[in-house]
Order: sequence, then structure tokens, then C-alpha cells
Amino acid sequence: MSVRPRRVSRLVPGLLLVVQAMFIHGAAQALDVPYVPTPQSVVDRMLEMAGANKDDRVVDLGSGDGRIVISAVRDWNVQSARGIDLDPERIREARANARAEGVEERAKFEYGDIFLKDFSEATVLTMYLLPGINLRLRPVILERMAPGTRVVSHAFNMGDWEADGFDTIETANIYLWIVPAQVEGRWQLSTADGGTVDLSLTQRYQRIDGTAYVEDQAVELADARLRGTEIRFELDGKRYVGKVQGDSIVPLPDAKGESNWQAKRVR
Repeated sequence: MSVRPRRVSRLVPGLLLVVQAMFIHGAAQALDVPYVPTPQSVVDRMLEMAGANKDDRVVDLGSGDGRIVISAVRDWNVQSARGIDLDPERIREARANARAEGVEERAKFEYGDIFLKDFSEATVLTMYLLPGINLRLRPVILERMAPGTRVVSHAFNMGDWEADGFDTIETANIYLWIVPAQVEGRWQLSTADGGTVDLSLTQRYQRIDGTAYVEDQAVELADARLRGTEIRFELDGKRYVGKVQGDSIVPLPDAKGESNWQAKRVR
């Protein structure tokens, strides 16, 4: 419902000033990340580290003038790219830049609070925020983003979530994380020879440890690793390389690894 101009004009001057001050103060409070453009060389390396490609959907949090979103579409030919920013002026600027580059059909920008937006469709998530914001985002990313999603941050890390990749470009730090599948719990491994082995996996981010129970004997898994949905471990001198698919693990081709095996989560 619209409000007619004459109703606004009836506000007493003092009250109008208070309302204006509250609005300005609220906007200033909301913009808790200062606008500092990411150098193009850093943008390029961020997208390179993420392995951006034609199948990816990129979301940039705090997208500023739109350079990461535009570069993802223009230079890496991603399927789509979306920027989210809390500053209307930056949104207008980013849209104008996308039009100027001729990529406005796949490079979209929207105004809003990143904590109120759904960006779970992203396969690549980029950001240049602040340490405290990164830490607030960490549980959102781990709980809502699909395993295998690549997350790239300019300048700031994610606390004790160790990065999967790191580089420095022109003194700027770049961090890469791959959202890990959730594997903690009990699994039953069916081996190629028809046997079964109970596995118990523990997990902290992408770091995993495991114990196998073979004929009531506890055997620690060797070289257990998790990278996105790919899991690797060695048991009884045999190497297992698989892909986590919900409550199942299916084997991936590996020249020296076991094949014709699978694992199911035991509930």
C-alpha cells in the first residue's frame, strides 16, 4: 500500500529529523564490511583456485562493484553468477558494469543481507569480508552447502577450519575450502571378496580418523583423508578410494585401489 505524499508532510519537523537519523544510523550499522575492491589479479587467482568452469554456479558475498561475478561469467564461462551486497549504490554500479561487459544475462546482483539470503545453490562461493563475518558464515556453509562446494576467501580465514588450499598474490592471502561430506559415524564395508567390516569414523571438518573391526580386532585406518565427497583410506594393506553419496560410499576408479566394494552407513 502506498502512502500519499501529503501524509508524510504532516510529520512535525522534529519527528521527521529523528526518523531520518534513525534510518541513516541503521544503514551505517548494517554496512559492517567496508567496501574495498579486490585487485583483478586476486580475482583471477581466486577463480582459478576454485577451478571455476562452465558447470558452476558462482555466488559472491559482498559483491561490491561486481568484478568477481563479472569475471566468472566473462573469463571462466560459468553457468551463472550472482552477487549479494548490502549497499544499494554498489548494486547499481555492479549492474552497470555487467551491462558494459555484455554479461548482464548471466551476471546478476541483488540487494540484501547475506545472512538472510539463500545461496545454497552455489557450487563456488567467493567472499572478501571480515574475520568475524567469516566465522558467522562458517556453520551456514557447513550445514547448507552441498559437499564438494568450493569456498574461496580473499584475505581472511575461517578460524580452526583449516584451508584445503592457500596462496598469496601481491601480498593478498587467498584461502580455499572444499565443503566436506558428513561421514562421522558407523559404517559397514562390504569388500570385494564378499566379507564385511565394521568401520567407525570420526570427523572434524575435513580431517577424519577411523577404526575397523575385523574379527573383533580393532585396526586403525591408515592415511584416511576426505576432500569434498572423495574419501580415501587404507586397511590391511589395501587402498580404498570412494565417493560419499549420502549414506553410501561407492568406489572410484583408482589404478592401485580396491574395486567392487561399497559401504553403507549403519543407523
